[in-house]
Amino acid sequence: MSVADLIDKINATTDLLPTLPDAERRQLLQACEKLKEKLETPFEAIARLVFSGHQAIAVRLGIDFKLFDAITAKIGQPDESITIPELAEATGADPLLVVRLSRFLTAISVIKEVAEGRYSSTPFSNALVSTAPLSSAVIHGTHFMSVLAKLPEYFKSKGLESPGDAFDGPFQFAIDSPHYFDFLSTNAYYGQAFNTTMTMSFRRRGKDWFEFFPVAERLHVPNDTDTLIVDIGGSQGEDLKKFKAHFPTLPGKLILQDLPAVVEGAHDLPAGIVAQKYDFFQVQPVKNAKVYFMRTVLHDWPDKQAAQILSQIRDAMGPDSVLLISETMLPRTGVLLSSALSDLQMMGSFASLERTEAQWRALLEIAGLDLVQTWLPDDCDGSSQALADQPALFEARKKDVME
Repeated sequence: MSVADLIDKINATTDLLPTLPDAERRQLLQACEKLKEKLETPFEAIARLVFSGHQAIAVRLGIDFKLFDAITAKIGQPDESITIPELAEATGADPLLVVRLSRFLTAISVIKEVAEGRYSSTPFSNALVSTAPLSSAVIHGTHFMSVLAKLPEYFKSKGLESPGDAFDGPFQFAIDSPHYFDFLSTNAYYGQAFNTTMTMSFRRRGKDWFEFFPVAERLHVPNDTDTLIVDIGGSQGEDLKKFKAHFPTLPGKLILQDLPAVVEGAHDLPAGIVAQKYDFFQVQPVKNAKVYFMRTVLHDWPDKQAAQILSQIRDAMGPDSVLLISETMLPRTGVLLSSALSDLQMMGSFASLERTEAQWRALLEIAGLDLVQTWLPDDCDGSSQALADQPALFEARKKDVME
């Protein structure tokens, strides 16, 4: 087959591509990535990487200006396109600025240019209106570009060591704030974007921990007055709600713990779930619970602070208590780009990291805990892709109990 024939075949496939199951869609994307890697010159690859930030910021500006809202508002009207003067009036932006931004967004296929000075929406731009969760994810993600851009200066100033203090890391170097969470509490725009992003479905990938952990065999308390699970840093209680729905008759109290401002927003908790205000750096008030549970909490904290958090749990644990941690586990080799991106984000945001199983074991050891078992679903093969799609469940107990 000639190159011309191959090009024609690819173009024809693109025009006729049906809706695919997610697994097949991702396999096709990976094949396309391999093709691009083979065809790109080093200069083209570097240009794509270096200027990718420009594209992200252009999308962010479209959100901030409410440009996508203005374009999407034309859907359903006789003429679904919008002119530059109309966009300028709707956004309050200078017409020349609107022109420059619109042609950039057209070049990266976010909006569509239907005629000179006239644009229409696309499925991409429809997903970026100000009320859409994806727009919050863009705001949240692009904010950290200001931190990441400072990393070369940070390492030049601090030395070439992996950051290890949540209160003296890249974020503090770039932004005048004690900690990212302090910053969010005083910046409503970014705080709202963060909260919305944290509730998006992409963060709850894979099976829930109780679908592959032997709950019925292992998690028992004598009666309803005993504490079955303490969900530490459990936000609005989503995990406990799902657990309660899955095991409605299992005896024991379910306690949701988080900071006061967070648990005050936990409404409509089912009977049997109690919300409790708690700072996990302080003494754990619930003693001898059967399970102390944390999901996607400790990757926000480097070992220095994570060990302090875990020590508070350890001191509260009884002889029969178990700590369950639902978190990403990096493979030993072949880490995917999505996982590496998350790790770099953790470093810039919190001076923290995504961890391998060995790193989880070492962290627990510091806090006086033993990793008893790492749980994954039976159909998870442990590959890089599987681990990127499925959080692991780490089961730990107090060292003195294990010994």
